[in-house]
Amino acid sequence: MNALARLDPRRTGSPSYDPTEFTFIFWHGRVLMVSLIVAMAENRVIGRDGDLPWRLSSDLRRFKQLTMGHHLLMGRVTWDSLGRALPGRTSIVISRRPLDLPDGVLQATSLESALELAAGDDEPFVIGGAQIYRLALPVVSRIYLTEVLSSVDGDVLFPELHWSEWRELRSETLPATDRDEFPHRFRVLERIE
Repeated sequence: MNALARLDPRRTGSPSYDPTEFTFIFWHGRVLMVSLIVAMAENRVIGRDGDLPWRLSSDLRRFKQLTMGHHLLMGRVTWDSLGRALPGRTSIVISRRPLDLPDGVLQATSLESALELAAGDDEPFVIGGAQIYRLALPVVSRIYLTEVLSSVDGDVLFPELHWSEWRELRSETLPATDRDEFPHRFRVLERIE
């Protein structure tokens, strides 16, 4: 069976598992940490008219730093908004419809098949959009969240997050600057088991 299953360290007898460090899933006989990365306004807005509704250079730098060398799992609308494969990363586009994708960009018909394609990566990243976030949240171990400290107009919302299921590992607040339109906070959240 190819179902995703949470890894229970008590059953595996793994002495190296530290529950304060990571939450993992067990995927086809190997341990995998699926992460989600998102920038979200206070009113949960993540997009407007197929684009980001803000200009945050520091968030784009953080995205690049965190995702470099990893697989990026995304829906078709997110792929269309990017317009190209991001260098140094493997793009996996999730869509049930056949897509005409450039060489090196992979297509999956489900989240499960996308995770199969990313099985060699120790930390694949779910990068959007809203529907893919909603599908992935139950199996995500870590969220790299950029909170835009403002309410912003938009037409795409991040799914409701049950905050009691997450603990904060790190947080850093940055002011608005000439390159960052809004003050924002970088947070790293980990699922509480």
